[in-house]
Amino acid sequence: MRTEQDIAKEKAYNKWVVVLSILVPVIVASLFRVKLPNVEPLTALPAIYASINAITAIVLIIAFIAIKNKNVVFHKRLMTLAVVLSALFLLMYVAYHMTSNSTPFEGKGLIKTIYYFILVTHIVLSVVVIPFVLITYVRGLTNNIERHKKIAKITFPLWLYVAISGVIVYVLISPYY
Repeated sequence: MRTEQDIAKEKAYNKWVVVLSILVPVIVASLFRVKLPNVEPLTALPAIYASINAITAIVLIIAFIAIKNKNVVFHKRLMTLAVVLSALFLLMYVAYHMTSNSTPFEGKGLIKTIYYFILVTHIVLSVVVIPFVLITYVRGLTNNIERHKKIAKITFPLWLYVAISGVIVYVLISPYY
């Protein structure tokens, strides 16, 4: 049952959704250009954040199964974990790029085309999915279940694609690190 308090919380959260949906991509893009002087490159991070992407994908799938089985409490816990994992990924991604130069992809032919297609769609959708994830999460938190379900049908495949494509990008670029 949705209460007046749920409605008020959703309105308050929605302000943060807008702010974060704009600020996160802007800050990440800005920090991507910053190189910290006299800091050792954090070369282990790509493998770690690719693993986090893989775990996120698994968590999303298990959360989907949980809600299909009407296990709402487990679903909520898993979705909170997925949000935390995504935030952790983002912090590590930024830290890596602030301490290391980008690695050029050296593959040739069809694999190069495939790599860049996956990379570009991954990057674009990783920005696009931010407001979807936040709105979906807020609607779940505030018991706006019907609207949560509607947007989750869009958010889930986008978020899952971003998580899986992040792993694929890592696998394809890893020989060139």
